[in-house]
Amino acid sequence: MKKFEILEHKADLKIRVFGKTKEELFENAMVGMLKAGKYQKKLKSQSSKVKVRIKSIDLISLLVDFLSEILYLVETKKLVFEKIKFKKFTEKEIEAELSGRPLKRMGVHIKGVTYHDLNIHQEKDGSWQATILFDI
Repeated sequence: MKKFEILEHKADLKIRVFGKTKEELFENAMVGMLKAGKYQKKLKSQSSKVKVRIKSIDLISLLVDFLSEILYLVETKKLVFEKIKFKKFTEKEIEAELSGRPLKRMGVHIKGVTYHDLNIHQEKDGSWQATILFDI
């Protein structure tokens, strides 16, 4: 199963993300956002870990808040995140540890995660999909 695909959009950045579970969907959304934006990590650099805790009103808001937190951490910690280890994952809350490497370069500056055309749904086979639009 592919992790994500970049969709065509005239002004912004849009991706479709796939996952066997909601946890995998969120991890692939994080990786897809950073790869679609061409965020490059420094090679031969040591990995750093950052803990996050996010609470929201529902699953859609949780995804937006999670990805917004990732963007904030990329900007402030100058890290490109590659992996996530969930300690808690519910429809309204995430506790996790992110692993990332130092940022070398941003291809596109992603300003924010939008609710426009945002969609999360479960397929008939039990897998999950999300479509996400980013303001650039």
